[in-house]
Amino acid sequence: MNESQLILIVEDNDDDYIATMRAFKKANLANPVRRCTNGDQALDYLLQRGEFSALGAAPRPSIILLDLNLPGTDGREVLRDIKTDQDLLKIPVIVLTTSNAERDIEQCYAAGANSYVQKPVDFEGFIRAIAQLSEYWLNIAILPKSGK
Repeated sequence: MNESQLILIVEDNDDDYIATMRAFKKANLANPVRRCTNGDQALDYLLQRGEFSALGAAPRPSIILLDLNLPGTDGREVLRDIKTDQDLLKIPVIVLTTSNAERDIEQCYAAGANSYVQKPVDFEGFIRAIAQLSEYWLNIAILPKSGK
């Protein structure tokens, strides 16, 4: 595990965020984590604008965990914006959502999602899913450099 690989979590639900962080801890994931609570904030972070415009305020993530159902700009739009931006498109985006709707799955992959994972309902299943995600994306897969 490369502890310098920043994970950006785009999640509006505090309970889901806390569960994700508990699952990271249980999986011994020590990577730095940043959280955005809505799509607009995520885009501001990634594009280093607004509250994130100061130098160093928004380090480039190595991977993004993206919920779909967000207030304001939803996760589907955030995904499309990321994957159509030359500076951002190489960042792997893992859709982590409660939706198992075929339309969402198809649209996310068509927009460039690198993976689509339905959040398990029970906490133990969620821990297993996060552990497997972190094992693959942070230990096995070779990610692009996080600089622009």
